[in-house]
Amino acid sequence: MVGGGTGSFIGEVHRMAMRLDNQIELTAGAFSTNPAKSRAFGAELLLPSDRIYDSYVEMIESEAMLPEAERIDFVVIVTPNATHVPIARAFLEAGFHVVCDKPLATSLKDALELREIVQASGKLFVLTHNYTGYVMVKEARAIVLSGRLGKLRKVVVEYPQAWMSHPLPNEGRPKGPWRADPAQNGPSGCLADIGTHAENLARYISGLHIAELCAEFTSFVPHRRLEDDASLLLRYGSGAKGILSASQISIGHDNSLTIRIYGEEAALTWRQEQPNELRMAGINSPEQILSPGHDYLSEEARRFTRLPSGHPEGFIEAFANIYREATRAMRGDTPAVECDFPTVDDGVEGMAFLECAGQSARAGGEWARMPKL
Repeated sequence: MVGGGTGSFIGEVHRMAMRLDNQIELTAGAFSTNPAKSRAFGAELLLPSDRIYDSYVEMIESEAMLPEAERIDFVVIVTPNATHVPIARAFLEAGFHVVCDKPLATSLKDALELREIVQASGKLFVLTHNYTGYVMVKEARAIVLSGRLGKLRKVVVEYPQAWMSHPLPNEGRPKGPWRADPAQNGPSGCLADIGTHAENLARYISGLHIAELCAEFTSFVPHRRLEDDASLLLRYGSGAKGILSASQISIGHDNSLTIRIYGEEAALTWRQEQPNELRMAGINSPEQILSPGHDYLSEEARRFTRLPSGHPEGFIEAFANIYREATRAMRGDTPAVECDFPTVDDGVEGMAFLECAGQSARAGGEWARMPKL
């Protein structure tokens, strides 16, 4: 693991998820850019001292010298956005598989260059858009693919949070939070952080790709350098329309990712905070509430179900489903194309989405076409 040290929320989430199936062992890490902090944190994880590194460069050099049976099989990158590409490039070129937190990069140019490196390396690249790992998200996708909704007309996806409703501690200072710093986070704020999740979830379930969009970015908190609220209208290539909202100043919301998909015959609703309920409504029929652990679910959803019906499955299990699929592909148990996890291509499309939205917002909300990939 690179990053994910003291105080990192997402680093511990990754560690919990990878432990869930007893298929992955954390054996090495460079957990901080501060060598002393990295070594202290690695010791807390009970790693041997010679596998706790001062930097990711040292990790690559040392691990590559070990016999193949002893070196790491893959690296997990949980660092600020601006470092994803250089770290991933270095590990790929050294012959290691990569699991990377989202977004893929801070620019479309860098994302496209990284995709070329992934393709040339022959190694696996996994992007942790973890919401696609939920069982009922898998079921929603299967229902759309089955045609039961009819032709899709509209997608509405929103991701409101409240944690940036006021200035963050030390925001705007050199040692301040990295998500508020364009040099570390990239040119987008809340849309890069949570809006990319919303776009990816909508694309994963619906299979629709954005053709053009118009966007408005707002920084409601005074002196904040990146947007803390984004509102977008979407036009899909199929003719369907969409609305996407990402906000981190929405008081009263913790992590309220919600998606609604409307077809000619039926509609679906899924809420991340009630992840075991998928609601399906027809034109002249009562609403159905579908849940995990039942034989009426699709084969795909049943494959990712971990518990009997009535036992809640949540955030860590969704993350773990991505890790489980990734390890199947890394071992060669199943061809990677048959495994279900987000790839570098999903990351490239996410960066195209961010670049297009930024272009539209800077132009005062003018419609902008998605770049050809």
